[in-house]
Amino acid sequence: MSKQTIRSVQKRIANGELRLRNLVAEHLSTIEKSNSEINAVTHLDDDGAYERADHIEAKIKEGKAGPLAGAIIGIKEAICEAGKPATCASNMLLNFKSVYNATVIDRMHNDDALFLARHNMDEFAMGSTNEYSVHGTVRNPHNIDYVTGGSSGGSAAAVAAHFVQASLGSDSGGSIRQPAAYCGVVGLKPSYGRVSRYGLIAYASSFDSIGPLTNSVEDAALILSSIAGHDKNDMTSVANPVSDYINAVDNPNRNIRIGIPEEYFGEGLDAEIHQKIMSLIGQLEVDGATLVPIKLPHSEYAISTYYILATAEASSNLARYDGVRYGHRALIDKINKLESEDTVLNKMYKLSRTEGFGIEVKRRIMLGTYVLSSGYYDAYYSKAQKVRRLIQQDFLQAFEKVDIIVSPTTPTTAFPIGSKLDDPVQMYLNDIYTISANLAGIGGINVPIGFHSNGLPMGLQFMASAFEEERLIASARLIERLQA
Repeated sequence: MSKQTIRSVQKRIANGELRLRNLVAEHLSTIEKSNSEINAVTHLDDDGAYERADHIEAKIKEGKAGPLAGAIIGIKEAICEAGKPATCASNMLLNFKSVYNATVIDRMHNDDALFLARHNMDEFAMGSTNEYSVHGTVRNPHNIDYVTGGSSGGSAAAVAAHFVQASLGSDSGGSIRQPAAYCGVVGLKPSYGRVSRYGLIAYASSFDSIGPLTNSVEDAALILSSIAGHDKNDMTSVANPVSDYINAVDNPNRNIRIGIPEEYFGEGLDAEIHQKIMSLIGQLEVDGATLVPIKLPHSEYAISTYYILATAEASSNLARYDGVRYGHRALIDKINKLESEDTVLNKMYKLSRTEGFGIEVKRRIMLGTYVLSSGYYDAYYSKAQKVRRLIQQDFLQAFEKVDIIVSPTTPTTAFPIGSKLDDPVQMYLNDIYTISANLAGIGGINVPIGFHSNGLPMGLQFMASAFEEERLIASARLIERLQA
């Protein structure tokens, strides 16, 4: 099945060249042929998809269809959809089905999107490779021996493999943009508060953002237009007006000031990625952009700061999964066999969480509990919050001089499956260019920029000031046009 955008499909349906029911069948056929190898899809809504297709097609013929009519969408397992599995790729929630829709699901449904599949992910969104999943590893469609990135690796792979036209993912430290770069698709992380988090199963509440993974910048703008805006169910969502993102696609401003942070183009960056980015922004300069060297001096502390704060929030968020109120409960005969002087209740807590959580989730819970403990709170958590503020100030000062900041999305292309499992710190470093945006609460977008000599995709990242997603979209569109 060839690459399709939402807009291209909409035109074919409007012209009578394509029936939406037949398009659903094409996507299901592609999934059937390739998902056993790629492992991106964990649940399909076959029958419901055909019924929905007929309903949407009738609305198209009546001229009453919404802006996402014709769009076939996938959803990361961490985003709740009523009646569908929301396992977060964990044994802890293995049999859980959501009883309500996330706000983003309702909004896209109202705009006539068709939800076809739910997508694999790193357990509770904790991972950078999609190797930490109860459903198994997701494989890169461009080379199945390589990782997809994470935690939204299933969403990125599904779009790249043409299982769906677009997918919703979540991004806490790069979890949309990094897999988008590894899989060669567009990945947009909105500013914190731009899109409601209601119905997103939390990893780190002050970092998490829901956003689209798509085959084009225009599709990302279409979906963001649908899901952005204030939600009374989410007190962290903002009431700022939603911009005209489609206009930013159609009329991108070429006369922009592009900040080039010296900290993001130094040691550790692959030479081909570096060269390709500089070539592209050089072309933007010829077309009217101004390139401005900038500094983000506290970037070197971003990884450490993020993994202190995010794991602390994860430790708190995941405390609810105790086998009593939520999640997996160990069998009583196993509990009774535990050789311990603990009470039965404590044994149940311990065994339920031991069986329910995987290795990476346990690692982050332990780290988060440690930094929140009374003896280390000031030394780690409190200090990390101060550094987070310094990182935010770096960006505020930079955006006084520039309109947009460019960087690599990842330091390298995707790497072989299993190659970094024994060294989690090296795995965490793959997010070195994406984490700062989450710490600062600003938006970021990955734009595919072709293929490396090793045959794998490369990505470029733009970051913009908070709630200026139209600048992200316009800048990304300029890069997209250069490669058309």
